[in-house]
Amino acid sequence: MEEPVPPWPADGVSLPRVDLQAVPAPPVDVAAAPPGRADESLDPATVCPAEGDPPKTHPAEWEKRYRRTVIASDLVAACVVIAISAFVIDRLAPHDMHAFGTAFAILCALPVSRAWSPRVLGEGPEEYRTLGRALITAAVLVAFGGLLFGALEVQPWVFFVVPAVALVLFPQRYALRQILHRKRRRGLCLLPVMAAGSAETVADLIKRTRTEAHVGWRVEAVCTSTGTGEIDGVPVVGRLEELSRHVRRGGYRVVAITADQYWNPERLQRLAWDLEGTSSEMVVAPVLMEVAGPRLNVSGVLGMPLLRVTAPAFTGGRRLVKEVVDRCGAALLLALFSPLLLAIAVAVKAGDRGPVVYRQRRIGKDGEAFTMLKFRTMVVNAHLIRRDLEDANEGAGPLFKMKKDPRVTKVGGLLRRYSLDELPQLFNVLAGRMSLVGPRPPLPEETATYAPAARRRLLVKPGLTGLWQVSGRSDLSWDESIRLDLRYVEDWSLALDLVILWKTFRAVLAGQGAY
Repeated sequence: MEEPVPPWPADGVSLPRVDLQAVPAPPVDVAAAPPGRADESLDPATVCPAEGDPPKTHPAEWEKRYRRTVIASDLVAACVVIAISAFVIDRLAPHDMHAFGTAFAILCALPVSRAWSPRVLGEGPEEYRTLGRALITAAVLVAFGGLLFGALEVQPWVFFVVPAVALVLFPQRYALRQILHRKRRRGLCLLPVMAAGSAETVADLIKRTRTEAHVGWRVEAVCTSTGTGEIDGVPVVGRLEELSRHVRRGGYRVVAITADQYWNPERLQRLAWDLEGTSSEMVVAPVLMEVAGPRLNVSGVLGMPLLRVTAPAFTGGRRLVKEVVDRCGAALLLALFSPLLLAIAVAVKAGDRGPVVYRQRRIGKDGEAFTMLKFRTMVVNAHLIRRDLEDANEGAGPLFKMKKDPRVTKVGGLLRRYSLDELPQLFNVLAGRMSLVGPRPPLPEETATYAPAARRRLLVKPGLTGLWQVSGRSDLSWDESIRLDLRYVEDWSLALDLVILWKTFRAVLAGQGAY
């Protein structure tokens, strides 16, 4: 079914200047946060300030401290890994420069790849993408240096030491981001935002910043065409033509331009000129609301700035890499979980002597049907009992769901809570009918009701997990589930897959939205 286009980009959609987070955070009431503006200082010991600290004079002081914390932690971790590697590989030979060369390559690659840029720190997949690009660059530099200076013993440093540094830096960055996000959910470390546009689009932005507090925005003032009143508790401080004056006077960190008839290329250009020399970052909502960062590029053509939109990647080298990762990952996970699979099979069989595996027809890539495998979690005649439970349906759209379904067995309830019943789908992934990450595999009756836009989710393989899995699972509305699947189809990337896999692990442990 068609859904209306939101007046502001959907959750996680990247804008030309600011990359919003890929995966939604739990709702938070920012209005209940402790007093203090987003310019509170960043305590070096805890990354962010303590509650109740007085505001500082510089609106981005905590950003500077957070960046210094990230840089220091990266350098210390890299040096420790390299020092240990030097002891293991070279026994600290005084004439060996491999350790110093590797450290120098990493030290150069991190800033050159913008892995320490304030624009990417704490901003989701883009932060990991730049960090990965920096470490790959460092490995290439080490290899090239070995060839250039005839030091052919650099192989261990390229293929073992640099990856070892990555294994430390990525979790370390994640831990720092979690500290930052927790503080933001408590109303700290937020960027003060001035929003300017129509009342409707500004209200939508305010709502999103409050429910997606981990992004780090807090709308503190608004400019509209009328210049009076307030929107969702945020004061309207002036008219749109007065925007630059209010921004300069208020010291806002972000100026968010939402849709309004007032804006035209000349006025936006003049506003950009007026904001030069300030610490404010101008962010303009694109017309293409559901197209995210990797597909958007700004370039100059005939003297005009144009927003280029590349086609979604359904084939090519990246998809080949995804296919290889899917097959190898499924094989590895099946080998790793084989004792668990056997134990679950015994428990299901012992429960009521019924079949262990439940087979169900689902629709895959290009609308082709396949048989999806799951551990059986319901009584044997569940499909017959469903007819008597139709009035108790709590599912969204054509889906049948009940939080306390009487058909679910005792063992099945435990399996569902932690999504262990989904593990046999690894065989579907190994067979090439599913992917580790992708849209939710739909039922045939679901696809029969699809509008043309919704059918785009069939352009890729369905996934064992996806954005729907890490965003609430069964608690999602039907429209929201479809929207998340379409977002994944349009804006897929390898970095996003890695983030979703990691967040799936967290969601499964928490048992959130599973029934």
